[in-house]
Parts: sequence; C-alpha cells; structure tokens
Amino acid sequence: MMMRNSLLLCAVSLAIAPAAAQPAAPPQCYFTSELGNWRAPDMRTINFRVRSGKVIRLGLVNACYPLRSPTARLITDFRSSNTVCSPLDWNLRASEGIGSPAVPCIVKTMTELSPAEIAALSAKAKP
Repeated sequence: MMMRNSLLLCAVSLAIAPAAAQPAAPPQCYFTSELGNWRAPDMRTINFRVRSGKVIRLGLVNACYPLRSPTARLITDFRSSNTVCSPLDWNLRASEGIGSPAVPCIVKTMTELSPAEIAALSAKAKP
C-alpha cells in the first residue's frame, strides 16, 4: 500500500511540473531616446509615454515625495545602456524644482499598459 501511494504521488508531481515550468515572457525593452512625457499620479507611480504611443508604468519602492510638487523635475541617468528592459535599468531621482535637492526614486516594477488601461487613465495620470 505504501509503494502504491508513493507511485501515485510521483505521477501527480510529474503531471503538475510541466505547467509550473513554463518560461516567462521575455522583457519588453525600450530605447531611452523613445521615452517622452511623464506624469506621476501619486508618489509611488510614474507613467511614461513611449514614442510608439505606448505607456509604461513604473511602480516605486519608496514614496518619492518631490513628485507631489507641481514643479517636480525627474532626473534620469542611464549610465550603462541606451535601453531599459527591467526595473534595475532605471536610475531615477526627483526634485521639487530647480535648486532643490534630488532624492532617489527606486523602481520596483515596470509594466506596459494595454490600450484599454491607457484609455482609462485620468488626465492627472496620462503622460
């Protein structure tokens, strides 16, 4: 009886394993020269317009307080490449305006919005 249960458990494990091992979709990359206007609907989200009409949403690890200012400036620094493919590729800082100190805005997630999601953005959130 013990052997039968072990074989059954092994068969179930093998049947489930292939479904869990599906490869993830490759990351979508964007040239930094394609990045256009941006809007921050809150202190943890930045929406970037891409030249192709797409919008990418950056979710931030921390609340980036300068983004609440109407004169906020976003400072991007892409030292290592001319493309962004993952949250690790972003080096963002924000300031409340010219002359104010810049604070880091650490990117946690990078998501391309669907056409329906872009259409649903409020005027405050649409880049």
